[in-house]
Amino acid sequence: MTKGHGPDSVRAAIAAGLVDVGESYAQELVVKAEELNTYVRWHMIGRLQRNKVRQIAAFVHLWQTIDRLSLAGEVARYAPGASVLVQVNVTGAEQQGGCAPERLAALVEGCTDLGLEVRGLMAIGPMGPPETSRRAFRAVRELADGLGLSERSMGMSGDLEAAVAEGSTQVRIGTALFGPRAGAPGVGN
Repeated sequence: MTKGHGPDSVRAAIAAGLVDVGESYAQELVVKAEELNTYVRWHMIGRLQRNKVRQIAAFVHLWQTIDRLSLAGEVARYAPGASVLVQVNVTGAEQQGGCAPERLAALVEGCTDLGLEVRGLMAIGPMGPPETSRRAFRAVRELADGLGLSERSMGMSGDLEAAVAEGSTQVRIGTALFGPRAGAPGVGN
């Protein structure tokens, strides 16, 4: 995840062999994608406003942000047939975003009805000890398995071991690769 890091950081990662790059901010994704003008599979990760979809649709390879049907509809409008991961909130923490587990099956079905390719689920683990993360990631794996979805994007730099142990197929390790982002708590503020 390159949030808060400039195009030079992404360029260095690409030179080292990285192909899949995640971004959380639509504006940053557009700037980086246009400036780099190279082959990168951009992943949109995190909360996304519907009015930003049109700006980034041409660049996004995988939408890991689908947490509501209205957003799915906008993605289907500007990127027909797009590959998506449905973000599920297994912690109940409002700031993490994501669809409630009890609404997940209906959202996956709605995305499919819109012509989107639902490949799997995305989730953010809870803060706390590793066993707490493992329980949350296990719940995501079970939800994905129950829906017949093979991809599970779960785990970040701080909890990737727990996520991988519970079946993550993708981890988001921006801090481990790029270091703390500018403006993050405790970073040069």
